[in-house]
Amino acid sequence: MTIDYSIVIPVYNEEKNIEDLHSKILKAMSSINSTFEVIYVDDGSYDKGMDVLLSISKNNPDVKVVQFAKNFGQTAAISAGAKHSRGDIIILIDCDLQNDPDDIPRLIEKIKEGYDLVSGWRKKRKDPWFTRRLPSVIANFLISFVTRVKLHDFGCTLKAYRRGIFEGISLYGEMHRLMPVYASWRGARITELIVKHNPRTAGRSKYGIGRTFKVLLDLFAIMFFGSYSTKPIYFFGGFGIFMTVCSVISGIVVLVEKYYLPDAPAHRNPLLLLAVFLFLIGFQMVMMGLLAEILMRTYFEVQDKPTYVIKSKVNF
Repeated sequence: MTIDYSIVIPVYNEEKNIEDLHSKILKAMSSINSTFEVIYVDDGSYDKGMDVLLSISKNNPDVKVVQFAKNFGQTAAISAGAKHSRGDIIILIDCDLQNDPDDIPRLIEKIKEGYDLVSGWRKKRKDPWFTRRLPSVIANFLISFVTRVKLHDFGCTLKAYRRGIFEGISLYGEMHRLMPVYASWRGARITELIVKHNPRTAGRSKYGIGRTFKVLLDLFAIMFFGSYSTKPIYFFGGFGIFMTVCSVISGIVVLVEKYYLPDAPAHRNPLLLLAVFLFLIGFQMVMMGLLAEILMRTYFEVQDKPTYVIKSKVNF
């Protein structure tokens, strides 16, 4: 049985914020005449947050709680919350009260305009500049530049998705931040909405500058899977051919020096060694491409996975 909205909230050591957040969510949703549920995903917290969640959910069947056995990370918590949700629209929000629940109805109104994903933009962000805002600016610029998805704030958890965005997508690492990129590849209509951002008043931030590097590594991975998941031979083979061409050029230079520069013997020329190494690397990359091609074809064919996404059908 589906409902209108599912609000998914990852929780990790936020016992001081949970009750306040829940009351604000109920207040924000009271103006919306629709069915909704609230799903808290406890990501292996070691404080008393789980007791608070059990107390809230005890007499309220619309409040669901998923508890992890240990800390698996925010991406895993979001993925689990979405999988256990029933809403046609899935709304994500952080538990630290820096996202304002009053913005949820605004996201819903925006998605009713026909968008598939509405992303929050913390334009006036209340975080330290050097450790939080500067790395975020750099990461957002690189993600937009590489993926061509023009958003200002990929890291804002406050987002609204149509349910279909999550179907057929497995999230790893810090890839929940890159969900707009996945959605764009699937032909989704994406927009962003300026939302409020409050300074943290309780608890401690779990984010640091090191998380930016994880996001950039995930960006490299997602670009590889997005561009070469069905034809990995193009990536490995292209790199291997480039190495082979460089090897041939180095070999030609060695021969030219041997015959036109008598004082430069070929067997002591470092370019000869470079040519051999480049050829071996190029050959290995082509072989890796062939192996990757076999693996990907096996993956798609065994699981009967299509290599395309259908937006709609008519008269079927």
